Amino acid sequence: MGHSLGLACYLAFAERATGFAEKRLAERSARGKEDAARIDERFGKPSRPRPEGLLVWFHAASVGESLSILELVRRLGDRRPDLNFLITTGTVTSAALVQARMPERGIHQYAPVDARPFIRSFLSHWKPDLAIWTESELWPSLMHETCAFGVKMLLINARISPDTHRKWRWFPGVARSLLRRFTYVLAQDQQTARFLKRLGLPKDRIEVSGTLKEGSAALPCDESERARFAAVLAGRPVWLAASTHPGEEAMVAAAHVQAARAAQRLLLIIAPRHPERGPEIAAKLRADGWEIACRSHDEMPDARTQIYLADTLGEMGLWYRLAPVSFLGGSLVEIGGHNPFEPAALGSAIIHGPHIHKVADIYARLAEAGATVEVKNVSGLARAVGQVLSPDKAAAMAHAAWEVSSSGAEVTDLALDLLLRHLPEPVGES
Repeated sequence: MGHSLGLACYLAFAERATGFAEKRLAERSARGKEDAARIDERFGKPSRPRPEGLLVWFHAASVGESLSILELVRRLGDRRPDLNFLITTGTVTSAALVQARMPERGIHQYAPVDARPFIRSFLSHWKPDLAIWTESELWPSLMHETCAFGVKMLLINARISPDTHRKWRWFPGVARSLLRRFTYVLAQDQQTARFLKRLGLPKDRIEVSGTLKEGSAALPCDESERARFAAVLAGRPVWLAASTHPGEEAMVAAAHVQAARAAQRLLLIIAPRHPERGPEIAAKLRADGWEIACRSHDEMPDARTQIYLADTLGEMGLWYRLAPVSFLGGSLVEIGGHNPFEPAALGSAIIHGPHIHKVADIYARLAEAGATVEVKNVSGLARAVGQVLSPDKAAAMAHAAWEVSSSGAEVTDLALDLLLRHLPEPVGES
């Protein structure tokens, strides 16, 4: 397949970029941004053998994208027991979550960096029969080499923000060349579909499906742990600050001061987006005079605990089940928001800040149903917590949120049908 002059220049650089990539990975490893024990995977060197038979490769960048595809992978595995699955991600956090929830016959590997020799090594070993990209993780060398290996490529759950669209428009030839390598694309919304068409994707290769996150199964939970916490809390009022980022922990703690005046024994659970920040958060909270307990130290909240720090991976299903009210972070600071379908699917009323552009379409649907409350600042958050903690209010909002989140299973059905249409027939069938 032909490509633009811009793409040709990028590929020429990527052919010789192994030394540069190794230096960058060494710097990231020194900052704890890479998994040192598995760093060879980033150089395209596999740590696992390729399974026999058909292999479907899913590439996802981060935590949200990874979680959005797991239900799809499970259902595809149920429909096609002959398939094996390779899931690649680029972050340590996403790797840990994927491995903890890995569907049957699945393998996780870190994605190779975008240097062509590393990618060829990766593809020569894994030899995928179908490649599925998610959202907007479009690395030029990875796409070019995958296509050159004769692997059919699909893009699902595609999302292009206005900022990303503006950046790609500086390189129209590159965007057109890359997008035309996709056999078919499922876009999250009409805006993404318009952007992709403007960038050169043929209109007969794109369909608006909605977001896969709607069709995801509810986050799992250890029922024995839920029962243990429920017994310890013994009816104590609880609210959750989920997926918080630097700056937000101080804000939710300040809101907790005000909210606790109206709700005796109120407990705040803080679950930071990046649990490795736990020690830093704990130190700051203690310095401010808070009585805290930490999940990472196997501590349980007692009568003196004011804030419980949920600084572990893979337990959001537990915290959402325990808290009837959840503030969803990444929204009081300019992160862009996180997936509200996770608390919605588990019966937790949702509060959020104003910075939600990454998931604005989902929040708009939830707001229309009366399932969310938007706040602008600390005092607004404190008022909202006090209001939403009312059992009747929390129950009504949680039910509305659940109805919206559960209405999206057809999105997963659509993606599943697309994948099944583009897979080879099982061996022995015609």
